[in-house]
Amino acid sequence: MPTALAPSPSPVPAPPAGDETPPAIRPEPAVRRAIYRDMVLTRAFDQAATALQRQGELALWAPSLGQEAAQVGSAHALGEEDWVFPSYREHGVLQSRGVDLKQLLPLFRGADNGGWDSEAHRVHLYTLVVGAQTLPAVGYAMGLALDGAAGAVVVYLGDGATSQGEVSEALVWAASCAAPVLFFVQNNGWAISTPTRTQARVALARRGEGFGVPGVAVDGNDADACWAATAAALGRIKAGQGPQLIEALTYRLGPHTTSDDPSRYRPAEEEASWMARDPIPRLRAGLEEDGQADADFFAEVDSAAAALAAESRRSCLGIEPPDLSTCFDWVYGTEHSLVAEERAGVAGR
Repeated sequence: MPTALAPSPSPVPAPPAGDETPPAIRPEPAVRRAIYRDMVLTRAFDQAATALQRQGELALWAPSLGQEAAQVGSAHALGEEDWVFPSYREHGVLQSRGVDLKQLLPLFRGADNGGWDSEAHRVHLYTLVVGAQTLPAVGYAMGLALDGAAGAVVVYLGDGATSQGEVSEALVWAASCAAPVLFFVQNNGWAISTPTRTQARVALARRGEGFGVPGVAVDGNDADACWAATAAALGRIKAGQGPQLIEALTYRLGPHTTSDDPSRYRPAEEEASWMARDPIPRLRAGLEEDGQADADFFAEVDSAAAALAAESRRSCLGIEPPDLSTCFDWVYGTEHSLVAEERAGVAGR
């Protein structure tokens, strides 16, 4: 059954005592298979994008290696009516919400500002400024409540973002207005080179307590547990009981971004210990043990993953440099005289 938390040798804080724990429920077999499939596809895409950056085809990449269970497990607990506000590493959430991951490549290649149909997938665009997505997420949740809409908002952030002022402001607003919003914190142990223990003297699951936002810690490498904790939190939030925070204890197996070298600050034995807790083989073992997936299923998933990686590479190499004038296209929803003047100035160069 899903576990609330497993002891770990990481520098992450100890789990909170006496807090809520996820219910002892597990997703249906079809959902577990879908979670596994999205985790494998996300990793294949992530590794392809990392290789493309190393070959100079992308300007930068933020790997999600090791965090697939936290992202995909939680995302599969969302309903179609719910909204997602991601940061810049939620590739697994996008995959789970049906966003074509190849649409991320122009952003990290520097060819556009990133774009997919947010309305269609109910996933807002990536936010590259740490923690800056939390206040818009709370505002959007307040709007949903004022409209009497059924959905909730899930805002994804990392442990480092919890040190940002915007996050504290977002918690104040969320609690004060009883906004239907879930703060899903992926504590991957390190904010670039700063360990979590340096950032927080108490577990991040308790970060919201002073604001009136209850929290729960969950094993972020256990996809079943992440699904169960998120489903329970959203049930509580949609019942009108106000915002909640989940701290998913996981580990960033790769670098913070491809401009970073974690071997300069992170002990190899720590990485090895977390590699042994890789969430993908862990879920596969669970599916096999429970007789919920066979060899044909795993072969099909591996084939789809290989195809996605190949398509991603072809897509990246085919990206054309943008026309400079397109940077004015989405500034305002209607014509604006100043923007029109600037567009004309660029065209006349």
